[in-house]
Amino acid sequence: MPAPSAAEPAPIWHLYLIECIDGSYYTGVTTDVERRFAQHLNGDGARYTRAHKPLRLLASRAVGTRSAALQAELAVKRLPKEAKLSAVFTSDDV
Repeated sequence: MPAPSAAEPAPIWHLYLIECIDGSYYTGVTTDVERRFAQHLNGDGARYTRAHKPLRLLASRAVGTRSAALQAELAVKRLPKEAKLSAVFTSDDV
């Protein structure tokens, strides 16, 4: 992905949480949550959501940079399932 020019702002990255049909959660990052969720629904998303069909988008929040989003994603993935939803809504404590 080429670096954004000075005239074009850097994209804002989002952390999102999807509930799958089997009750499991999938956590990911993207710059466009609606597009990415549609990709998961169409089978064009992550390998996990091809095997565990997505049911609904539970939550998302803007994180900022790609680096910050990936760090937040890793932190959420390490949490027990019961804590993941509330963690997506917290701003700095993920």
